[in-house]
Amino acid sequence: MSASLLADLWRLEFQVDARPSFKGKTSFGLWESPTGLYFFDPMLEGDAAFYERLYRTIGARKVPVQGTYRGDCNLAARHIADGDRVLDVGCGFGAFRHVIPKACYVGLDPNFAAETGQDWALAETLAEHLAQNAGAYDAACAFQVLEHVASPVDMLKDMARAVRPGGKVMVGVPHVNSAHTRIPNFLINATPHHLTWWTRRALIVAAQQAGLVNPTVEVAPWTEIDSVIYWLARCSPFRCTDVHFQHSWRFHFSAVVGFLVGYAMWKLKPVPRPPADDAGAALLLIARVPGSRP
Repeated sequence: MSASLLADLWRLEFQVDARPSFKGKTSFGLWESPTGLYFFDPMLEGDAAFYERLYRTIGARKVPVQGTYRGDCNLAARHIADGDRVLDVGCGFGAFRHVIPKACYVGLDPNFAAETGQDWALAETLAEHLAQNAGAYDAACAFQVLEHVASPVDMLKDMARAVRPGGKVMVGVPHVNSAHTRIPNFLINATPHHLTWWTRRALIVAAQQAGLVNPTVEVAPWTEIDSVIYWLARCSPFRCTDVHFQHSWRFHFSAVVGFLVGYAMWKLKPVPRPPADDAGAALLLIARVPGSRP
């Protein structure tokens, strides 16, 4: 796909300049691995300026922090015991801590932690935090973060280093085939924002490559926060199969209609009742660090 097409779409839809993150590349491929993992090539992460502008445009700071949460957060909370020490990698504005109020919560986010003004949020990378906190946690979590990094297995390895023997690593990701991948020209699922699209098998393999054991994957249901994506896909006149980004009137028209009608449906029915075969909102990986508590 053309880098200029993606850059134009990012500028028109979100007022974001993606070109610095593209580093002069003129085209990108979207590949499928034997595990079903989709990945963009080359894998170039969005820079700080890209995310600062994107989050300002989409109003990420206005997302409710109490009362309504993404489905993967709700699932993960079931695996956290009272008093557990929990590390939330890429915590954003710390919504997950409200789901686990009786845990000892620490969030990491080098881009947005300082904006919270709270002592539970640290403006550190995971690598920086590990220098003094390896093995300090009962669980390490990351929600909608793994798909943003160019080396996901390395991130899982670092998350495992943060956790005591026998502790948990939990990761929520958007996946394929799902509503995220059926929307034409759906930029939120495109580089330099999302670099990978996950399957159940891909998550299991990545966990094993990171040295984690007993990996399982749960499907997160739609909630009020994330179900807008369900409606965008449901209301699009055309749904993607093997081609996802294209400069054609069919793609552009379907994207506009899907957004307008889907957004209206989301306002009318924020928590949908999808058919039984719906793929859900996200996948949640739960795996353990080898060993047991001393």
